[in-house]
Amino acid sequence: MPRLSQLASHITQSEIRIMSVECEKAGGVNLAQGICDTEVPLPVRRGAEAAIEGGFNSYTRLDGIANLRRAIARKMRDYNKVEADPEHEVVVTAGSTGAFYCACLSLLNPADEVIVFEPFYGYHVHTLMAMHAVPVYVTLTPPDWSFSRAALERAMTAKTRAIVVNSPANPSGKVFTAEELGWITALARERDLFIFTDEIYEYFLYDGRKHISPATLPGMAERCITISGFSKTFSITGWRIGYAVCDRRWAHAIGYFHDLAYICAPSPFQHGVAAGLEELNPEFYNSLTAEYTVKRDLLCHALEAAGLKPNIPQGAYYVLADASALPGTTSKQKAMYLLKETGVAAVPGDSFYNGGAGGNLLRFCFAKTDSELRDACSRLEQLRTAKTKA
Repeated sequence: MPRLSQLASHITQSEIRIMSVECEKAGGVNLAQGICDTEVPLPVRRGAEAAIEGGFNSYTRLDGIANLRRAIARKMRDYNKVEADPEHEVVVTAGSTGAFYCACLSLLNPADEVIVFEPFYGYHVHTLMAMHAVPVYVTLTPPDWSFSRAALERAMTAKTRAIVVNSPANPSGKVFTAEELGWITALARERDLFIFTDEIYEYFLYDGRKHISPATLPGMAERCITISGFSKTFSITGWRIGYAVCDRRWAHAIGYFHDLAYICAPSPFQHGVAAGLEELNPEFYNSLTAEYTVKRDLLCHALEAAGLKPNIPQGAYYVLADASALPGTTSKQKAMYLLKETGVAAVPGDSFYNGGAGGNLLRFCFAKTDSELRDACSRLEQLRTAKTKA
């Protein structure tokens, strides 16, 4: 009888999606999945509509339309302080996940080891496993999710090929410091490693923090694959428009694998994002910090009041909260209890760790409309009420 591949037995459905399904069944408020429920900026929407109406609905060049590549190169120069040739060093991809997948296909070999900081974004780890690469974990320590250079060095072996740097990070909200990025990039130079970044939350920064792209640091231009996208910034998670920026040798290979896997990113949505990059002024991006700081503080206050102590995020739009006060011996049991009692869905913390850590953590997303987020906070009040009655 035909069987699944050996690999298929190791790749499981994300707990984020599982909890989203459970939330839908319960008719609850989904703070599990990182879906932006805020409004799509008008220039982005109009740009896509005009492209559809104008007939731009067929294949594009495998690395994306020229206008978008040029706009990404300008954005990289002005915001990230990275120079990139839009003709040879920018690849438009089917989301930032598509960029990461194709970068791994292009640059990793079976049995290569790749450093991943935990708590991690599960897609990174599962993609590495799909490549038959070996994730090696360096644990971040709350509340500021710090690590030591010594711990990073201990994780490295002769088989280490790359380091994944997700900053601001999902799920912890960590923003890597200049000192930490200095350690990472120095070791990358010394050991001739690639750095794969995930900078999808680069505009979601709090309390005066600034985003630093590792590609700006000495010696990184030839070894850093800068990956990001527009799903979060423009609230278009379903459009799937991301990119990779890197040395032309790596960019050409990433483009070829992207062509093999996806053909191209959706054409009219590329035009919409290009319009957004061309027309939106800096105030739009600055407003994200102010808007999401309010959302962060609202949710963190509600979690604290409900007895779920939050680790205040430095960036991104997630909160990891201590759920040790909830019934259950696993984070999944705690998440299901919370959903049953309040109708608020969160993600079990152990899905962001290797080897069973995170059992007392739950991840909450605050990229919601104000009304939906306030509804969730009101529902969390039920935990405080129940605790008071007890």
